[in-house]
Amino acid sequence: MINGIFKGLTALVLVTVMTCVLEAQHKSFSQQDGLYRFTTEEGTYKLRFFSPEILEVAFIAEGESADDVQGSHAVVLEPGSPRVVVDEHEDLIVLNTSGIKVRYDLPRTAFSFYYEDRKLLSEHHGFTLNPSEDEEGNPTHDEGFRVDFRISESEALMGGGSRALGMNRRGNRLELYNRAHYGYENRSDLINFTLPVVMSSEKYLLHFDNPTTGWLDLDSGNDHTIAFEGHSGRKVYQLVAGDSWERVIQNYTSLTGLQPLPPRWALGNFSSRFGYRTQEEVLETIARFRELNVPVDAVIIDLYWFGDEIQGTMGNLAFYEPNWPDPKQMVQELEEQGVKTVLITEPFVLTTSDRWDEVVEAGVMAQDTLGNPATWDFYFGNTGLIDVFKPEAMDWFWGIYEEKMTKYGVHGWWGDLGEPEVHPDWVQHEIGSAREVHNIYGHQWAKMVFEGFQQSFPERRAFNLMRAGYAGSQRYGMIPWTGDVSRNWGGLKPQPEIALQMGMQGLAYIHSDLGGFAWPNEDPELYTRWMQYGVFQPVYRPHAQDDVPSEPVFWDEETLRLTREAIELRYRLMPYIYTAAFQNSQTGLPFMRPLFFEEPDNFRFYHIAESYLFGDDILVAPVLRQGEKEVTVHMPNTANWHDFHTGRSYRGGKAHTVKTNKDRIPVFVRGGAVIPFADLVQSLDDYNVSHLTLRYFHDAAAGNYETMIYHDDGETTGTYEEGRFEKLHITRNGEFNTSSFQFERETGEEFEEAFSGISFEVYHAKQAPRAVLLDGIRIGFEYDESAETVIVDTFYLREDSHELTIRF
Repeated sequence: MINGIFKGLTALVLVTVMTCVLEAQHKSFSQQDGLYRFTTEEGTYKLRFFSPEILEVAFIAEGESADDVQGSHAVVLEPGSPRVVVDEHEDLIVLNTSGIKVRYDLPRTAFSFYYEDRKLLSEHHGFTLNPSEDEEGNPTHDEGFRVDFRISESEALMGGGSRALGMNRRGNRLELYNRAHYGYENRSDLINFTLPVVMSSEKYLLHFDNPTTGWLDLDSGNDHTIAFEGHSGRKVYQLVAGDSWERVIQNYTSLTGLQPLPPRWALGNFSSRFGYRTQEEVLETIARFRELNVPVDAVIIDLYWFGDEIQGTMGNLAFYEPNWPDPKQMVQELEEQGVKTVLITEPFVLTTSDRWDEVVEAGVMAQDTLGNPATWDFYFGNTGLIDVFKPEAMDWFWGIYEEKMTKYGVHGWWGDLGEPEVHPDWVQHEIGSAREVHNIYGHQWAKMVFEGFQQSFPERRAFNLMRAGYAGSQRYGMIPWTGDVSRNWGGLKPQPEIALQMGMQGLAYIHSDLGGFAWPNEDPELYTRWMQYGVFQPVYRPHAQDDVPSEPVFWDEETLRLTREAIELRYRLMPYIYTAAFQNSQTGLPFMRPLFFEEPDNFRFYHIAESYLFGDDILVAPVLRQGEKEVTVHMPNTANWHDFHTGRSYRGGKAHTVKTNKDRIPVFVRGGAVIPFADLVQSLDDYNVSHLTLRYFHDAAAGNYETMIYHDDGETTGTYEEGRFEKLHITRNGEFNTSSFQFERETGEEFEEAFSGISFEVYHAKQAPRAVLLDGIRIGFEYDESAETVIVDTFYLREDSHELTIRF
């Protein structure tokens, strides 16, 4: 099974010959304690099940030891003990579970994988080692390996991390090397995050459990083959399957870890630019937000906090006193206004910085091949890199964070340039070379920050904004963004695609710099449309180079009005958004979901990103082109869909042409759904659920429905696990001309009831109700015939259970 791989066109025939000559022979099969061993002349395959829907395959080549490679940086799930039935035949061994089935062809020494008797894929050549020789001419395998699979002719492929390639990425060969792409637009082969993950329209996911640099080939040769090529390290992959996309994502995030709930303020509006230069400028900017009644919850301070120049100061990691004379007072003033402070940090320490001698003496820097601190030049100056894989380096670096939080009251952190942006191959780290650890550098950095919060501030939820990471980084609370996107329409267009792809790969909080980051393009229409789109992405964070304002309060009056309305909608939708965040923390489901979550067998949907689901019940079609007067909205056949603002009904299962409106982007709600709104606040410090407006989109064709609204204190860890939460369960049952809504409060043992007043609105009501009853007693309502809406008199949840009945 292990065959030589020769590069170059002339080697193709030789590869075929080698395959015939070196065909591996099956030697033995054994099983013990949930581990299934298949031994060939070339090595041993070890298979184990984490669950019936998660399988791991590991290969140990002849002459290698499992102890020679590090453990997984991505997987945290412990192997399970599902029931496995083994069938042994003359030429075939079959491992049967209630989900995944493995068929091992003895003559070919090759695996095929099935899910509930539906074939998923099969190994092609399996693991093959790149031949090389040591100094004495002995064969080695130091040049890496490849593993490949046969797939069906028609399936769509996704994954590989953050890229702008179209939703179906089949046909691409993807480099696995985290790298920034400054000013990208419609297409980008690589944007900061590269993940060794492939997802198929056949509802399976392959995770290649190796962080080394390499390649992910998604059938670039058009021969129905996908492959992973690694420079070195683990020869391991996990196959994840399920009967729905929700199940596949839940399985994958169980394998690699769930994202903890962030602080609620992280879901509000940010004031951010590159960058605020003085303490006075920060305070004046936030004062303008408050003066103009634009909600805001946090301010991010870029690299000018530690120096007055872009170059030459990185690594100072201390407030530059001439421009920041009293940072503690500044943070306190901001907090009194309901605004949290976030500081940027980078892992680079320049040799010209105030701390260079300190980090050299502390021994916390990555090294060259001679054991000296490694240094090289990049845009910001001559630099070294903190070796976040060294325990003493993690302690030193976290000490900087802890001091700023303890001394000044800083609330959260932005980790920039963590690919790392420049990382020569010759650099050596505690656990390996740059090529071996490059793709997990940001992941390890995020781990350091997250575990630092756990140790030093165990009751505080971490805020950790980072530009690069790895499979499983979500479990460290990482909030990633889509990099330095160009500030033009070409930059806006791929944003939904990038977010949808990354959300499915576990990084659900992926979001863009609203308005675009790179280049001085002052375009009010572009800025407005991007800000309107931002309402329906996980994090609302305008950010840009400061030659054109990123903050709405510095735009013209009309742009300010439109963007303020978008931000206000974001804040009013917080019960829905925060519930989606809770759902993600429990199941891994992303905020933004492709349409094929609704129709997994609709192949056309695997090519569409310009319409998407936000949470369970909202369908979004952002305006992504200049001057666009109408957009095509693809509406799944699982429901009729109603205009979010007017209630107008659109039939599901069709693509509708919808006229645009400068005040808002096209947004729709699932027929029969209930969307919760909170009262408007200027800071989420003042957010509460004592009064909610519930908007019901009436649809006679809709089936029964249920939803839930989640609430807790929004700031401390362990709220759900420790019973410090409340849920409001809402179910709707309908028959003939009657809709009945059941409200059930579920309150944790350590939490006081918060849900109380309810204002109930019915949209798409073609006639006035005959009666509205609360627990069988008539209550008042108003009917607006022109708007086709019913406004029910406010009522209060005085008991744990209530029933609202509307009779038409």
